[in-house]
Amino acid sequence: MSLTPLNNRQEAKLDPQLEYRALVRSLKYPKGFGLLFVQCSPPEGARLIAKVQKDLPKKRIEILSLTDPIENLYEKVDTLYRKQPIDILFVKGIEHSLYDYEKNRLWDDNAQKISYSETGAPRLLQHLNLSRERFHESFPFCFVFLIPYFALKYLIRRAPDFFDWNSGVLEFSMEREQLRQESQRPTIEQLLRKDPQNFSPDKCRKNLLEIQALIGEPYQTEAHKADLFFEQGRLFEITGEWEVAIASYDKALDIESNNHETWKNRGNALFNLGRYQEALNSYDKALQIKPDYHEALYGRSSALFNLGHYQEATISYDRALAIKLGPGSFHAEDIALQNLGHAEKGIISYSSVSSQYQVWRNRGNAMLNLGRNEEAIISYNNALEFKLNDHEVRNNRGIALRNLGRYEEAIASYNEALEVKPDYPDTLYNKACCYALQANVDDAIANLSRAISLDPDKYRNRAKTDLDLALLIRDNEQFKALVAG
Repeated sequence: MSLTPLNNRQEAKLDPQLEYRALVRSLKYPKGFGLLFVQCSPPEGARLIAKVQKDLPKKRIEILSLTDPIENLYEKVDTLYRKQPIDILFVKGIEHSLYDYEKNRLWDDNAQKISYSETGAPRLLQHLNLSRERFHESFPFCFVFLIPYFALKYLIRRAPDFFDWNSGVLEFSMEREQLRQESQRPTIEQLLRKDPQNFSPDKCRKNLLEIQALIGEPYQTEAHKADLFFEQGRLFEITGEWEVAIASYDKALDIESNNHETWKNRGNALFNLGRYQEALNSYDKALQIKPDYHEALYGRSSALFNLGHYQEATISYDRALAIKLGPGSFHAEDIALQNLGHAEKGIISYSSVSSQYQVWRNRGNAMLNLGRNEEAIISYNNALEFKLNDHEVRNNRGIALRNLGRYEEAIASYNEALEVKPDYPDTLYNKACCYALQANVDDAIANLSRAISLDPDKYRNRAKTDLDLALLIRDNEQFKALVAG
């Protein structure tokens, strides 16, 4: 059976029945070593194996299912062959090794994103190239590699010595209706809402491989490709692989440039890399498409805050809250912000609660940096309605209270933070400052000592010039000993 060039196979309207008959003929009368490559999706591969087992009942058929990346296929096959005679060996899952290799080399020496490689090869394929003679001599049976389209192209480019031994390439593309149904899989967001804990690394890899296979299907539509690249980006976000997530979103945007959600998620990935200006640009793109997109406004606000544009960040936070909470529920000039009632919180989604918590917290931080302490306190109180155990919010609320001279309330807020995280040095230091401002020397020294013990250099240097500790700096020998080390 001759190999049809891959670019021609995409255009060809192959008859699945003819392809299957060709596969059966190749497997019915093999003599010694043989090598077939069958391009198909994992579900189609399972159907093919079952059909071959039924149509060739006298053949000793074994299945080698690879669920994790490997480096040496020879050893796996040799172990299997020593246990029982084999006429036909189906090998599926080799794409796990290809994907794992690409995932681990997506950055160059300068940590810049690069595209999927056109050169180099995983250890698995290097070993196949070097071991082809051993395969031929050791295994007198037919190998049938069941692989998705992208993996077939990969093998041709990266394992040419091994691939040249093939007896043929067969294609079993999904029927268009089946492909449409498979491509309209539940979104990652839907799956997360159903079970937020169900995205372990193995689960993510499985989903990624399914998406890669669907993207590579010859008859895939551009619209579905854009959706699949978006879903791939979400999975990379879940695993914290921000650079690759951005690459996926870029591919989605190459196809569908006016998708506000893709621009927003691209901004989130850039934000997590600390690339705040680029994140801001992505959020602005999303808002050009959908001006009332409050999630992009949340992200934009956080990017502005981290760029030091506190006033602009506040305006963006307030606009996001006004959209999210509804007309009349929030006015930028009115700082008496409403707390959300328990009944309302009960009907909003987990992701909505999370985003509202973040926007209140970040708004509080912006207000604190602008010296608008009353507004900061209100924002922090709203954030705590969504997340009670945030020690940083309670610590920052204490700072705002201290700035207003409300020392007892500040100390109470610091104590709440320390109940959540007893060894949080920032809170211990801030508490020491409050006690010093109240002329409570003993408690100030005790808390400062704990803070310095947790991070000596940072808090010794801060204490030497902190005006809130002026009473200690001027008169206290214990203080002098502490900062001297």
